[in-house]
Order: sequence, then structure tokens, then C-alpha cells
Amino acid sequence: MAREAAESPLFAISKGCFAYRAGNVLQDIDLDLAPGQFYGLIGPNGSGKTTLLDLLTATRSLQSGQISFQGKALDWYSKKELARKIALVPQQFAMGFDFTVADLVLMGRHPHIPRFSNPSARDLELVDRAMRMMQIEPFRRRLITDLSGGEKQRVVVARALAQDTEVLVLDEATSSLDIHHTIEIMHVIRKLVREEGRTVIAAIHDLNLAAAFCDQVIVLKEGRVFSAGTVRETLTSSLIAEVFQVEAEVQAVNSNHPPRIHYTLS
Repeated sequence: MAREAAESPLFAISKGCFAYRAGNVLQDIDLDLAPGQFYGLIGPNGSGKTTLLDLLTATRSLQSGQISFQGKALDWYSKKELARKIALVPQQFAMGFDFTVADLVLMGRHPHIPRFSNPSARDLELVDRAMRMMQIEPFRRRLITDLSGGEKQRVVVARALAQDTEVLVLDEATSSLDIHHTIEIMHVIRKLVREEGRTVIAAIHDLNLAAAFCDQVIVLKEGRVFSAGTVRETLTSSLIAEVFQVEAEVQAVNSNHPPRIHYTLS
């Protein structure tokens, strides 16, 4: 059964700003994210998508403004507490050691395992479940360094699923996958939102993929929130032209199907 949505936002960012030495990346971000939603984070390269995800996962800290999670300042939580609540699938993940697939997926359980303790039966059950969901059981004993790039990425997603958190954050998590496994993973994540009330925040570069699977879309442009709302409200031809400088037709079939985006060739 899905978790009941709370009245207060899950995440709240107020006047959030972040800059690297080269200049501002995010400016005056005001954003409330509700629980139990699939959020698609879209925008051109360099618009600040990865930086915003880094802020939500406390990988980076705001230089000004405030960010809260479940009603408390994000920096109030210890790293271990956050790891029990928020799982991240990064765009790139260094895997230089010869861990087996099963060992790497089990790393997702580390925030839940007491120090000097062995994994419990529940931990192992969640690892097995995550590997089944990502269809990687056949190579559970293979070394991670022997896998293809797409296989490694599915293992990293399984690791995050085994973490069994309320929030799942994905930074272009399917960019190295073929279309079959991309769709499979998106269906799995969509199911977690609908049936278990998880919250997903995913940076997605494919607008049709975002339209097909997301409940809400957050559009970044030049470090600011350009627009935010439902897929149908947000993904319009005029927005795509203004944000991405691409002419497109957005075709809404009916209320039971997501809109389809057809790009105009010049």
C-alpha cells in the first residue's frame, strides 16, 4: 500500500544559491517537492541539474538560502541517517575493485547494518529482490570489472534499490543503457512510486521518457527554475522552444496516455 502523502513538503528549498569558482550555477531556487511523486528534472546541459541533485543528497551545501527535508534542515541529519532515507544513482560510478555483483549490491544495505555485524536475513532478501528487479541475478557472482557499461549501471541501480529508502535520486541513470533496459528500469521505478509511495527525483535528458513516466516535471534554465508542474502543464511546444531552442509538436492523445513529443526537422 502506498504511503500517505504528508501535508508538508518532503523537500523545501528557499532562495537557494550555489556557485563554483567559474560563476553561479543555481540562483534563487524556490522549490517544494511532495512525497510519493515521480519528479523529472530536465533542462539543457549546464542548467544545474546535477548540482541540484547534489544539494538534495547533501553531497554539496547551499552557499545561501535554506533546504529542508521532512521538516528539518538537511544538514541536521548525519550522513548515515540520510543514507537510510535517500539513495542516489549517480551518472558515473567508479568501480576499480574486484567486487562481485552481489557484494556491490549488498553495499546498499551498509547504512542499515550495525557496525561489526553481519547482514541479516532481511538484508539478503532485499539484495536478492533488487537483483531480480534489475534482472542481474544470472551474473551475481561475476566480478564487477568484467561487466559491460550497461550491466554495471544496472548493478548500481540495484544497489540503490537494495538501500530501500523513501527517496530515490537518479542522475541520468539510464544514459548508458539500451532502450530495452531503460524502459524496464523506468517501469520498475514507476511501480515503486505507485505501489509503495516512494519519491523519485530523476534528471532525464529524454523528454519523451520524462513525459511517459513522470508525475511532475521541473525545468531548469540557466540555473533557475523556469517552470514546474505536471507533465501536461509543463511540456509544451513553447516551453521546449524557449528552453531547448528546438521546434517541437506536443501531441496529447488522450487523458490516459502521456503526451508525445515530435521534433521538427529543419
